[in-house]
Amino acid sequence: MNETAVTVQGFTKRYGAFTAVDGISLTVRRGEIFGLLGPNGAGKTSTLECLEGIRRGDGGRLDVLGVDPARHPRRLRDLIGVQLQVGGLPADMTPREAMRFFAAYHDVAPRGDLLQRLGLGAKVDTPYRQLSTGQQRRLALALAVAHQPPVVLLDEPTAGLDVESRAELHALMAELRDAGTALILATHDMAEAEKMSDRIAILLRGKIVAEGTPREITAAGAGLTKVSVRTERGLLLAEGYEPPAVVSRAAQDEYAIYFSADPAPTVAALLARLKERDDRLIDLRVERPSLEERFLEITNGGAA
Repeated sequence: MNETAVTVQGFTKRYGAFTAVDGISLTVRRGEIFGLLGPNGAGKTSTLECLEGIRRGDGGRLDVLGVDPARHPRRLRDLIGVQLQVGGLPADMTPREAMRFFAAYHDVAPRGDLLQRLGLGAKVDTPYRQLSTGQQRRLALALAVAHQPPVVLLDEPTAGLDVESRAELHALMAELRDAGTALILATHDMAEAEKMSDRIAILLRGKIVAEGTPREITAAGAGLTKVSVRTERGLLLAEGYEPPAVVSRAAQDEYAIYFSADPAPTVAALLARLKERDDRLIDLRVERPSLEERFLEITNGGAA
């Protein structure tokens, strides 16, 4: 889908003399997951809070499906669903009661099916204070999407979740995207962002320093490809062979590891070398740079 759901244009947020967000611009379309990444203090939370109508910006424009969050909070509330890092529900409120309360607020039927799907079926009458951290976060997500909002804001949605719950949440996010929902995902989990996001913006000191698909962002850096080779006789480890386009090499366990600027000639030369030396290939792995590696390159001062 190409319909724009969220527009952030020249947006600025200050706290006294400190500028938390410095004139950023981005758009989020219906039917996509947009990753908002950055180290602590980069401006992610301030941007989300202003989109949620919790805070007012100090410059620029915010638009959520035609609604200014600061000027029209009542119109905004049914357009967005928000999962925060901290739920803030009353300690004695149960998931069943919380779902009824939020459903009534949005004038929709309670979604007991969401509680079941997110593994809370056996906990619907358990006080919030007795839920585990992971269960509290799953409840927060169920409440955020119960009224089927067209825009969902997720702040560290999988923190504290076990592997099974994490997979279920990712499946639900993908379903929401495929149904046309726009999702903004703020996370420190680079593997999650790389897997789930259609596009990403990286914030640093209040400015967007990189934006694009995960593949576009990883391809824009120094981006050496890791080529790992394990052979029957281990001759590559023993002889220190240097194939073309390799910038550096290492050894780990039984693997000879090469960091290549151009993996095609590197791999071709390695295979030819093994044939020439009569050493049998057991395992060959070619791994492109990860988003985490590119993120660290950017945030540690590399070119964006």
